[in-house]
Amino acid sequence: MVSSKAHPDNGENLPNFIARFEKALHEAFYKEADINQLSLQRGLPPAVWKRIMDEVPLAVAIPEAYGGRGAIVKECLALLASASYESLPLSLTFGINIALFLEPVAKYAAADVKAPIFDAFLKHQRMGGLMITEPDYGSDALNMRTAYMPHESGYRIKGTKHWQGLTGQADFWLVTARKQLPNGELARDIDFFISDNNVPAQHIKVEKLFNNLGLYMIPYGLNTIDIEVPANQRLQPESTGLKMMLDILHRSRMQFPGMGMGFIKRMLDEAVSHCSQRMVGSGNLLALDSVQFQLSRIQSAYTICSAMCARSSAISGIPYNLSSEGLEANTMKALVTDLMQEAAQLCLQVSGANGYKISHIAGRGIVDSRPFQIFEGSNEMLYTQIADILLKKMKKAKVDNLFQYLSAGELTKQAAPHFKKSLDFSPGEVLTQRKLVDLGKIISRTTAAGYVLSLADKGFRSDLVEGCLENLSMDIAHLVSNFYLDSRAQVINDYTSASDWKAFV
Repeated sequence: MVSSKAHPDNGENLPNFIARFEKALHEAFYKEADINQLSLQRGLPPAVWKRIMDEVPLAVAIPEAYGGRGAIVKECLALLASASYESLPLSLTFGINIALFLEPVAKYAAADVKAPIFDAFLKHQRMGGLMITEPDYGSDALNMRTAYMPHESGYRIKGTKHWQGLTGQADFWLVTARKQLPNGELARDIDFFISDNNVPAQHIKVEKLFNNLGLYMIPYGLNTIDIEVPANQRLQPESTGLKMMLDILHRSRMQFPGMGMGFIKRMLDEAVSHCSQRMVGSGNLLALDSVQFQLSRIQSAYTICSAMCARSSAISGIPYNLSSEGLEANTMKALVTDLMQEAAQLCLQVSGANGYKISHIAGRGIVDSRPFQIFEGSNEMLYTQIADILLKKMKKAKVDNLFQYLSAGELTKQAAPHFKKSLDFSPGEVLTQRKLVDLGKIISRTTAAGYVLSLADKGFRSDLVEGCLENLSMDIAHLVSNFYLDSRAQVINDYTSASDWKAFV
């Protein structure tokens, strides 16, 4: 497809740009087609895609020197939020393009490679994605088997990848691989290569598409890689390929709040609207205390996500190296995706039977937001990493009391006093993984409270902040109580023996 706009108006301010984009979404989803019907089918009709992409939304992730809006984090998050208010899959599509292709290319690709790629995105509605995950290794990227070796004027890459968003749809791919050594083994480090699917020698074969649950707009599948790419299409790390991968993934995780922002706001708006109109007896649902509590949870998520967006905008731009920022990156990704799923569940609950439809925003919201807790690092794994990072820092600082340590931390010193009663304990050095997950959740929520208080200092409305802190205090107290429980429950493999209830009646 060719865009009707040769290039974006770089002088257009952000509010006008977003307003124009939101108008295009409204026309595409409510005039060109019915979004509730689109949610039941795979992909989007070409006319709908064209109406959206005619606004050149991905210009937000392209540097000004190449005709884009400058790859400013605030603008990228604003675009993702506007998209996710209407369609979480659309927002994820943009998120994949922005964080997992355009930004890595802008930062690490050779100058002569960038220009034609960015031009293709701006003028011809191209898309790009990232290939890391392999069938036998999942999150264990360091043991991937996709290999490369020098070949004539470039590299030969062979391997298998799966569960890449935009499988069969993206025009460009970043492909990760390990160098094959003379003895046949693979090097420990990881390298990234750009492939152009429109070039026969670089075309990646789609073996099959998966029948994914939810996120119908985005094709996922299994890919066989046997390609040759020129030498200049290898990304150039600042130090090692592993650190480059961490920088890319951490920057991507710090953009999850953008996708969460519009989605959570939509769940809140839908829930409040329904509860205001739904009459029960002499009043509406808002008169019920339990409903007030449920809506306060979604509103708290809205506040936390707002604070995360502000924090990400300040620290996750391309000039920053985020390879060592695992605690904040994991906190943002894991917590905001938990909040997204909770918001959808609560919106469906207050919506009653109507919410239990795939065509209802809450019904499909539950299905569409669920994989966010799994991909790009499962939340249990990320919470474990958060706890490990903090415990190592506490050991190095020779501080064993959690409250004492968090009270001195840059991110948590403002928040820790709000939760002193809960945080005043020593977690210990040797913990089971289930305890590490709980500890990671405690730390993430305390860190998020720090983001919220920082935003409050800048003028964010105080009543939202107060309600948010109340909910976070409750969450942290609950997690700490779990932390104290000596849970050793294990799965029993031969559980069917002497466990048929009918034998006891």
